This record gives sequence, structure tokens and C-alpha cells, in this order.
Amino acid sequence: MNILILNWRDIKNPKSGGAEIVTLEHAKAWVKKGHKVTWFSSEFSKSKDKEVIEGINIIRRGNILTVFLHAPIFYLFSGNKFDLIIDEIHGIPFFTPIYTRIPKIAFIHETADEIWNYMYPFPFNKVGIFLERQYFSLYKKIVFWTDANSTVSDLEKYGIPNKNCIAISCPAGNKPLNKLPVKEKIPTFIFVSRVVKMKGIEEVIKAFFHILKKVKNGQLWIVGDGDEKYLKYLKNTMHTYNISTKVKFYGKVNETEKLELMKKAHLLLHASIKEGWGLVVIEAASQGTPSIVYNVSGLKDSVKDGKTGLILKKNNSEEMAKEALSLLDNKQKYEKFQKNAIEWSKSLTWEKATNQSISLIDKVADNG
Repeated sequence: MNILILNWRDIKNPKSGGAEIVTLEHAKAWVKKGHKVTWFSSEFSKSKDKEVIEGINIIRRGNILTVFLHAPIFYLFSGNKFDLIIDEIHGIPFFTPIYTRIPKIAFIHETADEIWNYMYPFPFNKVGIFLERQYFSLYKKIVFWTDANSTVSDLEKYGIPNKNCIAISCPAGNKPLNKLPVKEKIPTFIFVSRVVKMKGIEEVIKAFFHILKKVKNGQLWIVGDGDEKYLKYLKNTMHTYNISTKVKFYGKVNETEKLELMKKAHLLLHASIKEGWGLVVIEAASQGTPSIVYNVSGLKDSVKDGKTGLILKKNNSEEMAKEALSLLDNKQKYEKFQKNAIEWSKSLTWEKATNQSISLIDKVADNG
């Protein structure tokens, strides 16, 4: 087949994240299976208009907003005859049911819902929430592919039939450890994500503040980049809390360094308001590091509660601190969580995941 992926970002975009990593892995598998894949996305500073990555044709047009206008023009006038479209939704879809008649799959990592309130000021947040409720009506007959069963439940609230949805879990791209790692000598907590408000970094910092009331020699590592203005605000907040000497900002690091930091840390803390899956949770698990997470879509799927980590009963920083300290105080339980975490990550493989997506694209294409 000739497959077109519409996604606002591609894997080389400086703001690409877990969604793009997952998309790339599946697309690579489709290429190996003999399909032709084109990934249409937005431009970024010094980006090429066209390039080939892992056998995938990357086409870039417009910016993060105008890419949605360029997509139908490309589809209609590029001269390519596509057999299947992957309409990847990040808050806004590409509205492919309006201008295409070929088989299509809506690939969504999470419904935006309250994310609009965290990412955009009034009145844009209200407009986004309103539009999200409306556009799903266009997609009621389209097959939805997502990462987590909790997102399937969210889609049902928007009127998407359960029978039209499939969840394919996301493995880590790295090899899990075969034995328990050596951890830092002092209690070490790690946050790995884009450093934006919706990812819950402020909640993690508050939790760490509460942890330090009980454990004076703890440390927090923050891995990931973000807006300079917001980073400055966070650093000022830590000065207010008097904990700045206990917190280290690493910024964006390469995969090797990220995994090394995960391996040395005792616990990953994640307090996002919503996730598509929680790939960093699986990556941390592969390094023998359990996670303490908020009970939200995505994160509650990537953690096996009471086995590979803990899903909080109450989503607040005090509860996160309490559960983190309780787990570290119980060495036998913590070690069991470590072993379970490694085994959980081993059970998720890209071979299994991509076999599922290959079956999915074949089925959708066959059904027309």
C-alpha cells in the first residue's frame, strides 16, 4: 500500500516526543513489510522540505498551525495516489473525512479535554474544548487507534463506538536490564518529560518538597527541555521552597544518558494531567526503576498498580510524597517492584506492537 501519515510534527522536530517515536517505529515496520510510507508534517527551523528517514518519505509544509491547511492541498494536488491515511490527532485532527474518500485510521494518543486549559489562554482554551466536542462527530465511522484502554473509554464519552477502537501498547525502544542496577547512595527521584505545566512538573516539585521534610538528603533530577520563561519560573519557585540545591535540571539529553539517569534513580515521579500512554514509565521500568504516578488516562495503563509502581488514590503532591517514602522504606517490597518492572517492560515488544498495527492497516484497507 501507499500510506500517508498526517502528523503535525515528525521525528526530527525539536518538539517531537513519545507520539513521534511511536509513529516512527510503526512506520518503519510498514516499510519493512513492503509498504510505501509518506509522513506529512510541519516545518521547523532549518528543516528540509523533503527527506527520507528510515525509508519513510518526510514532507514538510507550513508551521504548527498552517500544516492543517497544507495537508488537504498536498493530498489533492501532489499527484500521489494513496491507499490509506493515518490521521494523527493532537488536539486538532486533519479533518480527512471532509476531503478524502479512501480508507483512513484516526491515530490519537489522548483526548485533549482539560489539556486545553493548561496549554492555551482564554478564550482559545474554550474554543479548543468546544471544537473537540464537535469534530468527533465527523469521525464516528472511522477506526480509532490509540495506545491505552483508558483512552478508548475517553473516546466513548465523545460518541466513538467501542467496536471502532483498538489500543496497542507502546514498548520501550531500549533493551531492558537483566539484573537489578546499582542505585544512587541517596534517595533519588527523577522526572522525565517536556517541562510544561500540563506534564505536572510543579506537582512533582511540591512532592519533592514534602519528601525533603522527612528525608533531608534526597535529590530530584529533572530531565527534558521547556520554555525558558517557564523554566526560570520553576527555578524561582525552588528558591522560594529553599530546595534549589537539591534539584538538578539536565535539559534535553540523548537516549543513552536518559537511560543511565533512570537506572541510577530510585523512583520516577509523574503527575501529568493526562497521557496517551506514559512511555517514560516503561523506559524507567526497563531500568529497574518503579514509578509513582497520578491516576490519569495513560499513566494508569503503563503502571501495574502495586506491582511495577503505584497509582495514587488521591492526585496531590502530599500523597505522592507519602507513597514514595513508604515504598523506599520497605526494601523488600521495593526490590520486588524493581523485578516486576523489568519483567513488565520485557513483555512489551515492538515486534508484538507492530504486528498488531500491520494487521490493523490491512484490515482497514480491505474493508474499504
